[in-house]
Amino acid sequence: MEKIRLGIVGYGNIGRGVAQAIRMNPDMELVAFFSRRDPALVELDPVDAGTPVYAAKDAANYQDQIDVMLLCGGSATDLPQQGPEYAKLFHTVDSFDTHARIPEYFAAMDQAARESGHLNLISCGWDPGLFSMIRLLAGACLPQGNDYTFWGDGVSQGHSDAIRRVPGVAYAIQYTRPYPEALDAVRSGTNPQLTTRQKHFRECFVVAEEGADREEITRTIVEMPNYFSDYNTTVHFITMEEMERDHGKMPHGGFVFRSGRTSDDNNAIVEFSLKLDSNPQFTASVLAAFARAVHRMAQAGCAGAMTVYDVPLGMLSTLSFEEQRKYLL
Repeated sequence: MEKIRLGIVGYGNIGRGVAQAIRMNPDMELVAFFSRRDPALVELDPVDAGTPVYAAKDAANYQDQIDVMLLCGGSATDLPQQGPEYAKLFHTVDSFDTHARIPEYFAAMDQAARESGHLNLISCGWDPGLFSMIRLLAGACLPQGNDYTFWGDGVSQGHSDAIRRVPGVAYAIQYTRPYPEALDAVRSGTNPQLTTRQKHFRECFVVAEEGADREEITRTIVEMPNYFSDYNTTVHFITMEEMERDHGKMPHGGFVFRSGRTSDDNNAIVEFSLKLDSNPQFTASVLAAFARAVHRMAQAGCAGAMTVYDVPLGMLSTLSFEEQRKYLL
């Protein structure tokens, strides 16, 4: 079997998860990690030992060795800069998840990709990503209705990363938590009108640097646009020992609903849910599946930026189209 050659930019939670996902896909192989840090200082987990680590600035030297590059940086500051740079060099997949900024990010990636002839899939994961696909599909089937998306209860990687970039923060974890009464209202089929603040609240656990202004850290977090300003947000300051003891895992999940009617007399509710022991590992598994599709579509001559809406479902699977029709349809 000819394997898809993949590279990973970044060795954080997502990067580690992608490496794990690649090991679980027989048609894929990991060529190398790329890091902004000195490669000699990157400590690989034992399971990743033996995989080369190269400097991110040298990635252009490996264009002929990598079919698809998976960009595993954060959405707050990493991907807006890194995405277009790598789009000029490789076919890429990323998990950019700042929903409000997706149109401008798409435009920047599309320009870079078309100038270089590459294919670049943005905003891939479970939301945006799988949840986006369900929203589109359910809305097409129930044109008269309302969409509802709930995240959690669990750790949001993008929001946690955004907090860690706040001056004075040594480490942080953020939990997105849905209000149970809001979920119940949607499931009742009454099509409630819910504001962002009525659906979720956010809980942040922060380890502050010594001497940091905790009031300023709290203010910066709760007023952060696109992340916290539209939510009821609580900030707790804890020690690193408490962080390691109580917040070492990264569970997450969520729900997508489409509540509508098929006639004046009949209602219908579509509900799709995820319950994840490891948010980054599942996100990484989605990235790996779409990397397969990007490779196949690039071989067919596709170029430019795209989203999950542009990917034929059959391209994601290791099964042939004949096998898909036989076993899955």
